[in-house]
Parts: sequence; structure tokens; C-alpha cells
Amino acid sequence: MDVKEIRKQFPILDQEVNGHPLVYLDSAATSQKPVSVIEAMNDYYRGYNSNVHRGVHTLGTRATDGYEGAREKVRNFINASSTQEVIFTRGTTTAINTVAASYGRANLSEGDEIVITHMEHHSNIIPWQQLAKETGATLKYVPLQEDGTIAIEDVRATVTTQTKIVSIMMVSNVLGTMNPIKEITKIAHENDAVMVVDGAQAAPHMKVDVQDLDCDFFAFSGHKMVGPTGIGVLYGKKKLLNKMEPVEFGGEMIDFVGLQESTWKELPWKFEGGTPIIAGAIGLGAAIDFLEQVGLHNIEAHEHKLAAYALDKMNEVEGMKIFGPRDPGSRAGLVTFNIDDVHPHDVATVLDAEGIAVRAGHHCAQPLMKWLNVSATARASFYLYNTEEDIDKLVAGLVKTKEFFSDVF
Repeated sequence: MDVKEIRKQFPILDQEVNGHPLVYLDSAATSQKPVSVIEAMNDYYRGYNSNVHRGVHTLGTRATDGYEGAREKVRNFINASSTQEVIFTRGTTTAINTVAASYGRANLSEGDEIVITHMEHHSNIIPWQQLAKETGATLKYVPLQEDGTIAIEDVRATVTTQTKIVSIMMVSNVLGTMNPIKEITKIAHENDAVMVVDGAQAAPHMKVDVQDLDCDFFAFSGHKMVGPTGIGVLYGKKKLLNKMEPVEFGGEMIDFVGLQESTWKELPWKFEGGTPIIAGAIGLGAAIDFLEQVGLHNIEAHEHKLAAYALDKMNEVEGMKIFGPRDPGSRAGLVTFNIDDVHPHDVATVLDAEGIAVRAGHHCAQPLMKWLNVSATARASFYLYNTEEDIDKLVAGLVKTKEFFSDVF
């Protein structure tokens, strides 16, 4: 894996920010885009911009081929058994909300249980809170271990025969924890519950096989995996999707419309009402091509190496507190941290002055911040285009931050 050559494919990285070469360490929020993705979307708009499925003219056919071709790329990327199981959405948030609104409302009632964890992103908390309020179901949380991991025995103790939905992220966007989804799915199924996986932080960084995981639903976003914003995927097992009702109604998803009744198209189109995200899907297809050319196993190994290097170097900074698993082999390529007596927003501001982009705040995970007993944290997240030199600059910036605030106070 030649990172120098990979970096050349990302034009945004070749710039200065505040007089310094850009060091982009915020890929967990959104990744940068390679030339091939940018050009694929540009080619669509310049060469064959048209709606899909509706017209018989040449441009419409090319657009439909591009859109449905991207669906096949997604199917192969996550090893779904059929393109009927691949639904294009606006992103992970929309995908999870679709499951809650369609499957959840139809299958949950008072006394049923929904099980999640304290580490979930708000997109995997709020839909279940709302569903619990609507149906009278109970929302339960699997407790976390001291290092921010999940113990299987705690999953077994939390999931019961009353549990109807288990929804857990595959990788934490704050802690970097890599959760044992396959084992959790088995426990869910033993209790006749369905398993929903938030794969937003997993799909960009490691090989995902939904059939091997045996999860019932899997959601992820294009913009975190070198693809465009505004496009994501909901995978669902065909037997479940066939029984579910659409949550958006209108053009494209209909079969027949009468004055009083209407019928829907077959999967996956019954869940894709209106003009779909055509350019986004084509861009996502190009992103998948790019990632597969590099190799997901190579990307995962590279990020584990960077995480190990970062943990070693950052632990040398006095007053540094790092959150999440200590073993770099059991965590994803990000490090969330705080520096004693320096607010995370101040850390991020000083780093930005050095051209280093990190994220500061609650990371859309306020329940986890409360569990960690902090109001906010800073986070450096790595991807295939990052290097050990980037981490050296980060550490130098953190030392400078600490010195600056020591002099101020």
C-alpha cells in the first residue's frame, strides 16, 4: 500500500491551511474524495444527466445503468445475496430511521424491548427513543466495561425473550471500539430479535460480509468511505424487507395508483420514493471501486498501524488522557483524547492554527460523554491517506497547545 501515491489521488490534501500543509485527521466525520469519484459524478452531470427507470431515451438508459450498476457494486462490497436487499438512502441516519419507522412500528408494542449501548451515535439512539415512546416498548442499554468495550455476558444478561430489536454500532466513532457483532447477532437471534448494525465507521475501513455477520439490517454512509455526501445504504434481509411498508410515498416507488388505493414496486424500489440520488449512487460506486483497488484488508492494517503509532506517541505527552481500548489491535484507526486543564475546543483551535484538522465536541454521542464523565473530547481519526508524519505533526501540535495554555495560566 503506497500511501504517497494514494495521497496524490486526493486533490484537497495538496493545500496549506493557516500557512501550514494540511494535516487532515477528521475522516471519522467525513472522508476526503479521490479524483476518480469527483470525475465519475462530473461525467454523469456533463455527459448523461437524466432521470432513471422512467425514460427509454439514450441518456435515461445510461443513467439507469449507472445507478443500478452502483447498486450491484454495493451488493458485492458487503456480500448481500441480492441487489433487492440494497436500498439507497441519504445516509446511515435515514437508513436506521427507515428500520425504526417501518419494521419497528409494525412489530413492537407495549412490553417489548429495544436494546442498544451507551456508545451509540445519536442516529442510533433517537429513532429507538421515539419508537419506544410511540409503541410503549422499553429501551434498554448494554453496560460498558471500564475500557469502553462490550462483554458478551452483559449482552446475554440484557437481551431477553421480550427483546424485539438489538441495534449496535460495529465500530465506535468515539472510542474506536470494534464490537463483536457476529456474536451479538447470534444472541439476538436466539431470543427471536432482529439485529440492526450501524456500520458507518466499519464499512469504510474493513471488509464487511453481511451474510457472515447474519445481521438483519446494516446501515452505512458514502461520505465516510471516500464517496459523496447525501448517499447511503440500508441493507436488509429480503424476507424482512418484503413484509415492510415504505416510509416515503410518491413517484418511482409505485406500481399502480388508483383514486383510493395504490400498490408498490418490488424491492428495492418500493423504499426509494421520488427521484433517487443518482449522482451520489454513481459516486458511491466509484468510491467502492477505489477502495477495492487499494484493498480493504490493506486499509485496515494501515489504520491499525497508525493507531498503534499514535497511541505510543500521544502517551508521551504529559497530561494526556486517551479514551477507549488500550490495545491498538482491538480498536479502529482513531484516538479520542483530552489534555488536562485544556478544553477540547481550545485544543482543536490551536491545532487548526498549525494546519491540523481534528474534531472537538460530543461527537453526536452525548450519553457516552456522560458515561465518560466529560463534557467533550478531541478526536484524531485516520484513513488510508494518513501517514506517521501526520501523527508526528499532531503530537508536536499537542505539545505546543499544552505549552501555550501553561504560559497563559
